[in-house]
Amino acid sequence: MSFFVNAVADEYGDITYQPTMAGFTALVILMIAILLLGCALFGKKKKFDAKQLAFSAMAIALAVVTSMLKIFHMPMGGSVTLFSMLFIVLIGYWYGLGAGLTTAIAYGFLQLIIDPYILSVPQMLVDYIFAFGALGLSGIFTNSKYGLVKGYIAGVLGRYFFAFLSGWIFFGAYAPDTFPNAIVYSLAYNGAYLGAEAALTLIVIAIPPVHKALAYVKTLAE
Repeated sequence: MSFFVNAVADEYGDITYQPTMAGFTALVILMIAILLLGCALFGKKKKFDAKQLAFSAMAIALAVVTSMLKIFHMPMGGSVTLFSMLFIVLIGYWYGLGAGLTTAIAYGFLQLIIDPYILSVPQMLVDYIFAFGALGLSGIFTNSKYGLVKGYIAGVLGRYFFAFLSGWIFFGAYAPDTFPNAIVYSLAYNGAYLGAEAALTLIVIAIPPVHKALAYVKTLAE
């Protein structure tokens, strides 16, 4: 036990760490600081941008709500949600790579606050900060034709990469005997729920009225 975390045993007997009230407070402060820093550094005029902060906060709020609306939940963690990744991807699509990454990282801290599962600091960073932060890679395609589709695919692939690493390195021991090794298991397991949500999302955003609506929201956010 420490000031910021408590050690507890999970259902499998592994020691995990749950943030204390001080730990949760520190995470909230850090999340807000990262979000404000992103707006200050990557606002349109390279200064604090209240409009960007408002739109980013709105997108994060929608991502949190939809992340709780699970279409399907995997037994070892991970789920198909109601398009939650799309709302984080939109931030990079609206404001570019720098803003997208910082806001997505802030969202990773928020997910850590909402549903923490911590085995170690490296696992926490890979599962939450890097994996969710990778959704900000959508900012690479902010000014590209079909930028939202390209950005969404880039963000999901980035998250998939870190989810795969986590499954292989930190949870490989749970791979069933039906898989040849932990690498194949992690690729298949994480690809199942991320691929399913990505496919559903890409179908929806390809619908002409939805596509036009998202393009209009981009003009409002700029």
